[in-house]
This record gives sequence, C-alpha cells and structure tokens, in this order.
Amino acid sequence: MSEQLSTPTPMSVHLKQPGGRDALEEQRACWERKRRRAGRELVETEQRYNEQLELVTTYFVEILKAKGTLRQDIRVAIFSSIKSIHAVNQSLLSHLEDGKFGPGFEEFCPHLHHYTAYADNMENAVKVLQVQVSKNKAFARFKRLQESRSEFRGLTLEELLPLPLQRIHQYKHFLRDMTENTTPDRPEFQQLARAVKAVSGVSQHIQDRAHSHHNQLHMLRVQKTLKGRKTKVLAPGRWYIREGWLSVVAPKGEEVKPKMFFLFSDVLLMTKPCHPLHPTNSDKFECQSLYPLGECIVDKVFGHTRSQGGLISLTFEREKLLLMSSDQEDINDWYRSLSSATRQLKSRSAVVHKKDPLTRRPLRPTEEASCSGNGETAAASAPGAPSGRKRNLPLCLCSQGEGEEREHAAHPDSQLSLPESQAVSSKRIRLAESPQEPQPTASSCTIL
Repeated sequence: MSEQLSTPTPMSVHLKQPGGRDALEEQRACWERKRRRAGRELVETEQRYNEQLELVTTYFVEILKAKGTLRQDIRVAIFSSIKSIHAVNQSLLSHLEDGKFGPGFEEFCPHLHHYTAYADNMENAVKVLQVQVSKNKAFARFKRLQESRSEFRGLTLEELLPLPLQRIHQYKHFLRDMTENTTPDRPEFQQLARAVKAVSGVSQHIQDRAHSHHNQLHMLRVQKTLKGRKTKVLAPGRWYIREGWLSVVAPKGEEVKPKMFFLFSDVLLMTKPCHPLHPTNSDKFECQSLYPLGECIVDKVFGHTRSQGGLISLTFEREKLLLMSSDQEDINDWYRSLSSATRQLKSRSAVVHKKDPLTRRPLRPTEEASCSGNGETAAASAPGAPSGRKRNLPLCLCSQGEGEEREHAAHPDSQLSLPESQAVSSKRIRLAESPQEPQPTASSCTIL
C-alpha cells in the first residue's frame, strides 16, 4: 500500500511525459524507418534504371557503331552523352547497393554535367530521330527489330531516351527524403545535403529547358493559326499565357461581338475568325488589334460575387476595352492572368538606371583648364612677382586669344570676338617679346 502511494520520482515523471526520452527514441526510430524505406526504393529503381540505360547503349549505340547504319554525327545527335551517363550510374549503383548513399552521391555529383549536356541536346535528338525513322529505311527496320526483343518489355527508343531527365527529378525527391530523415550528427548528412543542392540545380535547369520548349511550341501554334504574316507572334523574351473567347462590349451600344484573345507576357492580341467559306483560311484568325500591356490598367467592373459572369475593364493609353464573359470562373481566370502579366511587366520596367555624376564631362575644355593651371603656377613661382591682387589674377592672353581664334575659325558664323582693347594689348605683347611668332602650344602662356 505504501509503495502504491509513494511520491513519483522526477525520472519516472519525465519518462511518462509525451515529450520525454521515450518519445525522442520513438521519433528517431520513425526517422530511421523512413530513411531505410527511401534507400530501399532508391536502390531498386536505380537497378531498373541501369538496365534500361544498358539496353540503349548495347542494342543501339554499340551495334549502330559496329554496323555503320548511322553516321557518327547522327549517332551523337541522337544519343549525346548517354554512354557517359551509363558509366557514371554504374559506379553510383555499386555504392548504393553497399549502403554508402552519402559517398556514392559525393562521387556522382561532379559528373552531373553529362546530364546537363544531355538535357540541352534532347530537343535536337527528338527531331533527328524522327527524320531518320521517316527517311532512313535501314535504320527504321533496325529500330523495330531491336524494340521487339523481350528485354525491352514493349518500350520504344522514344520512351527510353527521356529517362535520364526523369531520373534527375527522382534523385531530387529521394535525396530530400533521406536528408530529412538523417540526423545532423551522422557523417552522411553533409554529403546528402550537398547532393540535394547539386541535383536540385540540374533539375531546375531541366525544368526551365522543358518550359521554354513548351512555350516555343505554343508560340508556333498561335502563329500558324493567324492569317497572313504581318503579325509576328514570335519575339525574344515573350511567353505564352493563355487564350480564349471573350465578348467585346461596344462603347456606343452596338452589338456585343465575341473575339478570340491571345494573352502573352507583354501584349494582348485580339482576333476574329476568318470566313468559314474561305478556301484556305477558314480555320484561321485575323488579327484586329495588338495591345501592349506596359501601360494597361486592369479593373473588374462586376463579377466580384458569385454571379453569372463578369465584366473586365482594360484601360490603355488611347483606348479602353470592356471584356465580358458569361462564365464566372473564366472571367476570374482572365482577370488574374491579366493583372499578373501587367504587374510583372511594370515591375521589370520600373528599374531606373541612374547616371553616375562623376562621369559627366567637364564644363570647359581640357586645354583651357591646363593653361589656366600652368598660368597660376608660373605666377606663383616667378621671382619678383608683385604681391597683392595682381598676383592672384594672372592673365593668359596668348592662349586665350589663340583658343578663341581657333573657336572662331571652327565656327565662322559665331558672334563671339575679342574686345578691341584686349586685341591691341595682345598684339603689343607679342611684338615686344620676339620678332618671330611663337608656335602655338596647348600650354603656352604669357603672364602679365
């Protein structure tokens, strides 16, 4: 009875509390289970990935090189650096199978440039492969024969080539899971953290390349849907955002007309469909207006609540558009897209490059400034120079007269001229000093 009523010790209270040592050990065990599961999945998928790389290198790259079915430049254009990628991943797989995840990726990351080169060449590889399949009958027959092998499991070469790009994204997720479930005191933690950073950079580069490629395809598609060649959709730095039908409300109460709009990152294109009976352009659109978004002001007139449709006001420098849609969700999407495009465009153009005040040109020519400086120095150092105001006011008559004569010669129509008294004194000084005329120099001065 006394044992049951005894006061609990601080250690027993600590172990019974949810935040005690038992909870910490349980959390550590949970991290370890997640880490092992991620490592097991990484090894299994890496084994399958290496098998697929070996299919491409063995049954395509090596045999095509031995048979000479394709020229070397065409082989390089299609397969790029896939042999180097296969060699690097074979070394990585041996480390992963031994459980050395940190050292394995520490050795793997310096070779990620092979993946970057492969990603940069992917678009060209797809084009060259399509051309060879359609025009090279020997290669097309060889390709069908290799793909029919049981090792390929129904996969085609077009499906195998993008695998390295997909694998980089998988590495990023596996490494993040393992880093989050690895305690910082383990020696592999820093190696995994550096690997996450390196692989994430390559993954982002691949995503940017894919985004740029998709944008290019959208721009080409829109250009082909437009009638004629006057409207140029393709422009450097321009991105496709969206397209759709909107009704334009006429300012004078005329009939509301549906128009097809194409929104880009810097302009809004308004078009109308061509006549359905046109022999060649029945499925195309004719450009009516191209509105720059740099000075556009987007307002929602109505449609703030859950009503039927809405109205958007677009104010440009010389025109105002009222766009209407009966679909509430559609008009809200257009409002968000237009507001985001104008806001981003204005934020980029708001950067003001201030001119450095130190780079301004001097107010007077260099020759005159140097002459004045030499005159002051000569006056200050001349022996027996009179003291007082005259010492501080030297007069450079020769250089000043020569400079003004040169300026007058360069601008004969100018109204500038020397005063008569100054011209006479200048002439007397020259005659008194020497019967010969001195050679004009940039620093010659006569000090009075």
